[in-house]
This record gives sequence, structure tokens and C-alpha cells, in this order.
Amino acid sequence: MKLDRLRQSFEELAKFTDEGEGINRLAYTETERNAREYMIRQFEDAGLTVRTDYAGNVIARREGMTAELPVVATGSHIDSVYAAGEFDGTAGVLVALEVMRSLEDENIKTEHSMEVIIFACEESSRFGASTLGSKAMSGRLDPAYTRSLTDRNGITLMQAFEENGLDLEEVHLAMRFQDEFKAFVELHIEQGPVLEKQNASIGVVSAIAAPVRFHVHVGGTADHSGTTPMDYRHDALLGGAEIALAVEQAALEELEYGTVGTVGVFSIKPGAMNVVPSATEMDVDIRGTNTESRHRVVSALEKAVKEVAEARGLDVWMDAISSEEPVQMDAGIVNEFKAVCEERGVKWLEMPSGAGHDAMNMAAFCPTGMIFVPSKDGLSHNPAEYTSMEELLEGAEVLRAFMLRQAKMI
Repeated sequence: MKLDRLRQSFEELAKFTDEGEGINRLAYTETERNAREYMIRQFEDAGLTVRTDYAGNVIARREGMTAELPVVATGSHIDSVYAAGEFDGTAGVLVALEVMRSLEDENIKTEHSMEVIIFACEESSRFGASTLGSKAMSGRLDPAYTRSLTDRNGITLMQAFEENGLDLEEVHLAMRFQDEFKAFVELHIEQGPVLEKQNASIGVVSAIAAPVRFHVHVGGTADHSGTTPMDYRHDALLGGAEIALAVEQAALEELEYGTVGTVGVFSIKPGAMNVVPSATEMDVDIRGTNTESRHRVVSALEKAVKEVAEARGLDVWMDAISSEEPVQMDAGIVNEFKAVCEERGVKWLEMPSGAGHDAMNMAAFCPTGMIFVPSKDGLSHNPAEYTSMEELLEGAEVLRAFMLRQAKMI
């Protein structure tokens, strides 16, 4: 494989961005559509046949010698969050492209066909919903839900589909059959600091964490900050702060299981320096791969809500926003990735993914695995996000070796 060619791929794809800091290539926009068309040309130049399905997923296929055998697939996404870096999602697509180019360069034949998939709308930044393309492909997309989705400019998902030559009413036709796939694997940047700190080249993902999310309302009484004695106050901010700290403490007690808890939204009313806060609104995200551990953190949140209400005389309630189940990667694929790393002398770590990926939808559909390459300083969803070309090429070599084992090189 060619390092300079891989570097050029990243440089060229990074040109497809809207104005603003970093990469701004939101799902189903004209900019993202132009990037997809660019990628289609690159796949075709590498000898692959390409089609776009009813959800906007791009599927590039390298034919095997026995067409009826199930395919060995890989891929990721090229849409971004606002002010993104160059590597989230795109690493899995461009590394896969380089793998396909190398097979064409060497005229390597395989028994099974291979596919590279660019999944549509992996990020939730535009419509508030993530992994729409892989949900559609795996038959997990709720049509009623998609009809309600609107971006910050009031454009509906249906309108965005029409602008891309798609019909939202036909998105169910993107679903594929399980027997079409032998395996799906996704390469991704880690989006965390573990591989870099452990000086490891590859993370073999064992499971993908899933969040349970809550909205917490803390109601107090607005009072004058100068005339209300401290022991007469019903301060909603301080009550919310106690609850947030309780979430942190409960998650710290679950370090062994890697469960995390985050209060990502914390707003107060009326928001004046000389007024005791009367209300606090909080959004809480608790996620992990161990459901029992995650439940313990949820229980700690529920306990804190009750205790803070009683101790401070506040009106506190919580509503569940969403709840998803953790997804285990296929044990056979996990072990095969480890074997590939051992054969190549590559240092690897088995680890969970704290972020969601298209692989979690594919895992409910076919044998699925995932590998990470390092992220400098653990940064992601950030213009400073960085993974070196050498690290990406190492990932490409491992991915290629795995896919050739699965597709059976002739």
C-alpha cells in the first residue's frame, strides 16, 4: 500500500467542506453530496462497481470469483459534526479505499466479493438522529420517526432526501438480507487517549457502549440574593449541582467496568446574578457496555433526585429520554483480528467503544467487528483531531490481512 496515495486521499476529501473552522460536511447537504460523488469516482478508478441505495449509502463492490457467496464488507461515514476534524469516519472509508487500490495494484483475486460502504448520516448534528444509513440497511429505521426530523433551518429530512434525488418513502428498500454478508468490519479512530497512552497500534473492539439518557428538572424558589438568608433558600442550581456530582461519583465507582456518566446540559433560570435560581434543567447521559454497572449509576441518579428534593425542599423529577442496549462484537471476528495483529507483530489492546458507530447496527444484522487506530491526545469532534498516516497505514495493513482471510485469497 502507498503512504503518499493515502495522504493525498485525506487531503482531497478535506477540500469538501462548508465555511467555518475545521470540517463542516453535514449529512445530505450539497457539500456532502459532492464528497460522495468524488468518492464514487475514486472507487470506480480502483476497479470497483458502485451503486447508491435508497438511503443514500454508497456501496462499492470488488467482485470475487464466486459471485453468489456472501460478501466481506467494511466502511464507515464521511458526514461530519460542526467544526469537525479530518479523520472521524473518513479514516474507515479512505483506509478501505487504499486497501482496495492495493488489491487492484497486485491483481489479487478472492473467492468472496468485497464491499466498501459509505453510510449516510452517521452523525446526529444536522437532524438530531444518528446512523440513519446503517439503520436503513439493517432494517432498524423507524419510518414514522424519520418523518418528524428537521434541521436547525427548518428543512425536513424528506426535503433533504429530495435534494439528493432520494425518496424518504422508499428508504425501507435500502434494507439488505443477512445472508448477503459474511462479515462487516469498521476501522475508526479511537476518539480517546488509551491506545496512545499504552503505545498500542490497534484497538480490537469487544463491545460498543450504549447510552441511557434522562432529563432532570429541579424546581426551587426565586428569591433576592441579598435579603434571603442562606437557611431559607430553595436554590435549584445547588440542588442540580448535587445531582451532577452524584452522577460523577457513581460513575467513578464503576471504573472497573468503564461506565461513564455525563451531565451535558445544565441551564438555570432566571439566570441573574442577584437572584437565587428558581429552576435548573439537566440532561444526563449514562453509558457503558455492562448493563448491570450502568443500572447502578442510574440507581444512584434516582437516589440523588429523591434525596436532594427532600433535603432542600425542591420539586425534582426526571424523565427518560432514550435507552439503548450495548452491542457485543462477534467473538470470532474479535479473535481473528487479534490473530492478525499477533502474526504481524502489531501491539493491540482489547477495548470497548464508548461512542456509537454504524457497526452497532450492522452487529444486529450480521457478524461484525471493529478496530481502532490511535487518536493524538484523544481528541475527536475537534479541528485538532489527528492520526498520523503511518498509524493509518498500520490499520490498513491489519484490515487488509483480515479481509483477505475472510474473503479467501486465491
